[in-house]
Order: sequence, then C-alpha cells, then structure tokens
Amino acid sequence: MSSANETESFEFVPAVSAIAREAGALLMDYFRRRVKIEYKGEADLVTEADRNSEALIIRRVREQFPTHAVLGEESGSVAATTASNAGYRWYVDPLDGTTNFAHGLPVFCVSLGIERLNAQGKAQRVAGVVYDPTRDELFSAELGRGAFLNGVKVNVSATANLKDSLVATGFPSQKRHKNPNIYFYHQLTLKTHGVRRAGSAALDLCYVACGRYEGFWEFNLNPWDTAAGVLIGQEAGGTVTDFAGGEFDIASRQVLATNGLIHASMIQEFAEIFAGRGLAPLPSPVEYARALASSKP
Repeated sequence: MSSANETESFEFVPAVSAIAREAGALLMDYFRRRVKIEYKGEADLVTEADRNSEALIIRRVREQFPTHAVLGEESGSVAATTASNAGYRWYVDPLDGTTNFAHGLPVFCVSLGIERLNAQGKAQRVAGVVYDPTRDELFSAELGRGAFLNGVKVNVSATANLKDSLVATGFPSQKRHKNPNIYFYHQLTLKTHGVRRAGSAALDLCYVACGRYEGFWEFNLNPWDTAAGVLIGQEAGGTVTDFAGGEFDIASRQVLATNGLIHASMIQEFAEIFAGRGLAPLPSPVEYARALASSKP
C-alpha cells in the first residue's frame, strides 16, 4: 500500500482524480442508457457522452486551474481563462474507447494528462490520471513519485522473455487498409504468449504499468491518447519509446511501451518486420476451406 506521505505529496493527482471520477460517473449514466451513436468523418464514432464529458472536464479545469490551457479530443485547443507564464497544458480524452462504449462493451476510460514547460522550454509530462468507471480503477502518477492503482503503488511485470509475454495493440477506426499493423499483429502473435486488442490505448498503457501486459504498441495515436498513460507507465518502471527505440515524442503518433525487459526484443522484431525479413506467411483461407472440405466424410 502507498503511505500517507506519498499520497499527500501529490500536487495534481487528488484534484485530477476527482475530475476524472466525476466525468466517469457521467459516462456511466449515459452507458446505462445506451446513447445514440453519431459519426465524425467516415467511421469515427462520437456520442453525446463524449462531448458532455469533455465539457464537464473543461469547466472543472477552468474553475480550479484557470491559468492552464487544455487540448481536448472533441473541442480542440482551449486557452487558459487568465494570463499565465506557468506553461501548463492538459491533454483530455473524455472517453477513450468510444466504439466500445457505443456498442455496450464495458472497456473505456477517462484520460487526463498534464504537461508543463521546464526551465529549458521543453514540454515535460508531470501528472496523469486514467479512470475506468466500469471497474472503478483509477491509475495515477506524478513525475518522480511513482504510479498507483486506487492508491496502491504498482510496478511493471518482471517477465523477461518475449515468448512468455502478453502484449497488446490497437487498430485505427478508419482507413485500416492503409495501416500495416496486421503484419505486426501476426508476427508478434507468433513470438509471444498472445496479443490482445481491447480498444482503449490509455487503458492498455496502464495495464503495462501494473503488470497485466508486458508490452503495448500502436500506430497513429493522438497526444490525448497517450499523455497520461505514458507517464503512468514510466513511473511504474516501464520503458516508452518510438518504434526504433528513440525518445518518445507525444506528437510522433507512435508508441512502444514495455516493462523494459522485453523492449530490445520488441524493437528487434519491429526492425525485422519493417525490413520485410522473416515474415511468416498469413494462412490462406482458400487452402483452409479446401482442407476442411476434403476432411469431411
């Protein structure tokens, strides 16, 4: 369990957690009522719940942190209500896992990350909260203070071998035919204990942090998808980079997060896949159907 001193030393987590829980309660009310599905673009789902959750979060930020700016998935950039030199920005995903939510699948969350400009003018992630209202699980972290799940300190898995690892990934909601991740999925399925695709990048990152997964990767993520979960994973002892092992950049739209022990193996697998070396062929459904037909009496 975390000590009282650890909890009391947090600068942002208590307030951010309260906002996330309030937004989570709002989402659960809509979830139970099965809100109407709408669309933005060709296939991106959006619901009344997304918009109202984000509006609530922005109101609370303006009330409690009026000098902080906000970047929200639904509303875009929202300026601070008062002038500030503090350089704080919130990354708000009011409902990560919208497709799951809209179809009644209870795998979604609220994700809130905060960054500030350091003395060198570089953006630095300083706090993150991810709240899963369906399980009442709240993941949180502040820079240099560890990662927690419902107030209990968590650490990444001690599994050291890729073949023994459970990993996760995600696929885009649109233009999937332009995304090469099916090859990564196939190869990593063969090299690991299994690959999961749950539909919430923020929760996937937190599951790496608390040892449920050994690794997670995904293409084309947005800053609000990763800001909170990346910090939580790092504070839990994990390693987060781009696909080549370079420093993670919140604007790079790619993330590889692991327990650190399998990171080099994952990077090596990625390099081989990008180079087209050693790719196991995908099984032919035509040949499978023929074999199945010929086996029937």
